[in-house]
Amino acid sequence: MYAMLARTVVAYFDNVPQAPADGILQLSVLSKADSNSRKVDLGVGAYRDDNGKPWVLPVVRKAEQQLAQEAGDHEYLGVGGLPALTNGAQKLIFGADSAAIREQRVYSIQTISGTGANMVGAVFLKQFKQPTDAAVYISKPTWGNHRNIFETAGHEVREYRYCNYSTLGLDIDGMLSDLRAAPRGQIIVLHACAHNPTGIDPTAEQWAQIADVMQERAHFPFFDCAYQGFATGNVDRDAYAIRLFVERGFELFVCESFAKNMGLYGERTGCLHAVVASSARVAAVSSQMNRLSRATISTASAYGAKIAGKVLQDPELYNEWIENMELMSARIMDMRTQLRARLEKLGTPGDWSHVTSQIGMFSFTGLNLAQVERLRTEFHMYLTNDGRISVAGLNTGNIDYVAMAIDNVVRN
Repeated sequence: MYAMLARTVVAYFDNVPQAPADGILQLSVLSKADSNSRKVDLGVGAYRDDNGKPWVLPVVRKAEQQLAQEAGDHEYLGVGGLPALTNGAQKLIFGADSAAIREQRVYSIQTISGTGANMVGAVFLKQFKQPTDAAVYISKPTWGNHRNIFETAGHEVREYRYCNYSTLGLDIDGMLSDLRAAPRGQIIVLHACAHNPTGIDPTAEQWAQIADVMQERAHFPFFDCAYQGFATGNVDRDAYAIRLFVERGFELFVCESFAKNMGLYGERTGCLHAVVASSARVAAVSSQMNRLSRATISTASAYGAKIAGKVLQDPELYNEWIENMELMSARIMDMRTQLRARLEKLGTPGDWSHVTSQIGMFSFTGLNLAQVERLRTEFHMYLTNDGRISVAGLNTGNIDYVAMAIDNVVRN
């Protein structure tokens, strides 16, 4: 009987191909398996202190202690998320004096960190984009998950030039040319600050040029903001591009994550913000965003939202959070300065000024694949195949070794 049943069972999953390996996750596996005492993990996208350890922000510890004393419950959040988080996040991104907030033209929904915000926004646009055949344009290069998210949502994904691989600076002419050449009404994914993986950000003047072209071509801005306050230590400076586009009158999406700037990596705390032209449109837009959230996660997770909401709403905690971010930002800037100084002192071939001109957690070193592989096999240094390093992985205990290793593979 069992033999007969076995013959009638359809091998439903036989046609499922193996998915491409995720480079970052694969790198993490390799690093964890390496027991060499000189190992340096420069792949992880998370802040580390000068001892190479994860750092829980002191302000987060305080918020957790306050939550424990309040003896709250574990009930579901509403479909839109925790208002203390979403309202606080709105003011953080757009500014407390934002005309868009004052005119009630912003709707914010809590998401599963920045990735969840990207996905909800991607699915929303697949259903409602104008024109219906609009493609999504991502920078070359970009965060490794952007293409995956938008293609999974059903969009055609194209690229616009971003990094000048000769200077390791911004290819502003190539970017503007590609945005002009794109058909009208395309969806343009923009990194608000601390571009991942390059660390290359446009200047204020260049952001104005980008906004000009996008207005001329009626493109839709889709901002991804994972490093506000973490990039420069100044939340207003890091939100400059978003606020410029809002002031220019764009309708847009902003994806916001509290993983990096609040250290809530595993709590998956974020928001998706929609800015619309008229408050009369908010009801329809919010209803569809809520529907999509309900279909995917039902309701958002509470614990990280309660921590972030408390920090954003309590003036004393908020000010301490700013100080915590300034500390993280300053340490990363110092590591950039020290790495560049050591490479220049060693006389490492090439121009290393890009190490300090780039900003945020990551630096696009310019190292090629062969050099990256040598660093991995000979020096137990783990960085992505495109030469990106997490500057947060550098510390006073390993920076001399890292500089020596880079010098070796570049020189030889």
